[in-house]
Amino acid sequence: MNTYQKELIKATIPILRESGEDLTNYFYARMFKAHPELRNMFNMGNQANGRQKSALANAVLAYAENIENPGVLISVLKGIGTKHRSLNIQPEQYKIVGTHLIASIGEVVGEAATQEILDAWTVAFYQLADIMINLEKEMYLENALKPGSWNGWRKFEIKKIVQESAEIKSFYLYPEDGKEIADYHAGQFISIQVFVPELNLLQPRQYSLSSAPNSEYYRISVKKETGIAPNPSGLVSNTLHNKSEGDIVSISAPAGLFHLEKDSKNPLVLISGGVGLTPMLSMLETNLNSIQNKKTIWIHGCRNESVHAFKNQIIDIKKEAAHLETFTFYDTVESHDETSNQIIKGRVDLHKCKDSILLEEAKFYICGPEMFIKTQYEALLNLNVNQANIFYEEFGPQLINLN
Repeated sequence: MNTYQKELIKATIPILRESGEDLTNYFYARMFKAHPELRNMFNMGNQANGRQKSALANAVLAYAENIENPGVLISVLKGIGTKHRSLNIQPEQYKIVGTHLIASIGEVVGEAATQEILDAWTVAFYQLADIMINLEKEMYLENALKPGSWNGWRKFEIKKIVQESAEIKSFYLYPEDGKEIADYHAGQFISIQVFVPELNLLQPRQYSLSSAPNSEYYRISVKKETGIAPNPSGLVSNTLHNKSEGDIVSISAPAGLFHLEKDSKNPLVLISGGVGLTPMLSMLETNLNSIQNKKTIWIHGCRNESVHAFKNQIIDIKKEAAHLETFTFYDTVESHDETSNQIIKGRVDLHKCKDSILLEEAKFYICGPEMFIKTQYEALLNLNVNQANIFYEEFGPQLINLN
């Protein structure tokens, strides 16, 4: 890409800031019309609620703003790449995306979209596509070399279902072929693919693995989301909650950049909201099973006791783990809760835990809804925690970038 083409890309930044979501509306409408089969690969819930469109608009704008040095986006691109690997995205699909994205840019920019501008964006897109394809090629190769791993989809049997709270069920997934399964890092996720009758589509979703790694099964713990028709949000979680033991689902091998660092001896502070506790539970169990038993602070917030998943498991772990300290916040508290379970009334407030969490060289992990992550991240910065020691996982399309 030459200097003139980069200037043309930068000239479109104001339009992308103002009309980025118009661009993505055009793009997805065009692409799904030309390639309806791709609806089986995209989260149609996030299409309906606008999160996927917002994420794409933000990504296109970020790329334009950093066109002089796209390498600064590499950490974000790696995050996208690991999702793509888990969804089995292939190089030829980038050509489909490129064709419809460039056409959509032409529609949004309108009369100002000269052939030179469209040519510049074509060069820019395929430059980005090459970066992504090469990143993902490395990820596929690395994954293929892991014992028990696989690329694409593999059938697993739901051998056990456990009701963890009023809203969350755990699913124990065993390989249908009885063969070895891949190990994973605590905090990582799998993609699961199920047929959703209401959409007449296969739908993929990512769910964090909620137990310490083992050689027999994967466990995911899924909150039953509620969606209002025709918004398909929650259709996959509802489909899963209607599954029975013995049913078969397809999953991809574990993936994800949000996980415990191997052999790290740093103290851990695990901060979760709602179903965001799932990767934290994997981290907690993994630490319990290790010989290091690092000092660990468990901080969790949810609406009330009825939706508090794994409450008894955490209590049991605390009884046998001297290295564990816990803080639990409920929005609403029954009179007996505060005295019997050491519950704190209100939303998670890290200032109430500061004497415990400000440990030398501690690593802080945050998972939960978007606003929860932002609130806790800012609270840690206000407590003078080193930004480099804060990690977070946002469920769904990446809309926040705090690092």
